[in-house]
Amino acid sequence: MKLHTKEGVYGIGEGTLNGFAKTVEAAVHELKHLFIGRSAFDVETISLKMIRDVYSDGGQIQGSALAAIETACWDIIGKASGQPLYKLLGGQCHDKLRCYANGWYRGPRTPESFYEKARIVVEKGYTALKFDPFGSAWRTVDRKDFRLALDIIAAVRDAVGPDTDILIEGHNRFSVHTALQFAEAMLPYNPTWFEAPVPPHNVSSMVEVARRSPVPVACGEDYYCREQFAELMKHEAVHIVQLEPQFLGISASKQICGMVHAHNGVIAPHSAQGPLCSVVCAHLNMATPNFYLHEIFDEFNEPWEEDVLEPACRVERGYIKPPEGPGLGVDLNLEEIAKHPYHPGHYLPLFKQGWEKRSGLENEA
Repeated sequence: MKLHTKEGVYGIGEGTLNGFAKTVEAAVHELKHLFIGRSAFDVETISLKMIRDVYSDGGQIQGSALAAIETACWDIIGKASGQPLYKLLGGQCHDKLRCYANGWYRGPRTPESFYEKARIVVEKGYTALKFDPFGSAWRTVDRKDFRLALDIIAAVRDAVGPDTDILIEGHNRFSVHTALQFAEAMLPYNPTWFEAPVPPHNVSSMVEVARRSPVPVACGEDYYCREQFAELMKHEAVHIVQLEPQFLGISASKQICGMVHAHNGVIAPHSAQGPLCSVVCAHLNMATPNFYLHEIFDEFNEPWEEDVLEPACRVERGYIKPPEGPGLGVDLNLEEIAKHPYHPGHYLPLFKQGWEKRSGLENEA
């Protein structure tokens, strides 16, 4: 998305949401009367109006529309001031950002496949990697599937050695009881975190798992407003917070980072949308003292994704830096984007058997 000023400067933003891309696009246009004609520098007011003035809770859809517009505003501010975004958000807090790989395990759900692909990841220089070993599980699993998930975790630990962080992705799958069974069983493999073990809607369930799990719990990617994070943090149970700038906008994301900092926690923002979201996260992470890990899907997606942005933002031996150009420091390659038109089936059907293979469109599978 491009947002233009009357002075001829434009900013870019991303408005993507799994299964709702066209809906977010419609929301951007429906809400344009709240931001067209305003100064791009008034990001707080624009964000407030796009949420408060509608007087409806549009959830992640509304948040994605807000994030697209607000990101474009920050890009314009950076271009007008001649500064990269991270300089506007507090400046450089780190020399570089440690990344964890995600999306690397495309293929069959077997310990052998996960082992082989995990070896490739560490050979690329990554010191952390995340994976979902649970197949299409939902709430409970049978004994055979339970053992298979643990065998996959064991295979990855064996592949990467004792010094690499392994992060276990739960994708909101389980009941509290099942989540705790898995947390106890995976402990011997020393995972760094157990992510989203239960659905996010009942904060009390997440807090119960976090307090009783021997493995640290990470969560937060589903939340789309400050209040949800305030409710989570007041329980002092979760200290790894995975806020999603694509649902919150940059201003709220920075404030939530401060909220987590005040609770002695760290942030590992969710970055599983498009490559522009990854750039936004890189700027935010660079300017955040309590940054922990940066998520990378881009290197393990389709090869053409590297050409969507100019210049491409690449990982070097497991680390990344935000672009140094003004604003976001990147632009959209519209010619390349046009080669890959939208299709409603292009998303991960996480509760369908074999989703790990990413072998085709959901509505064609």
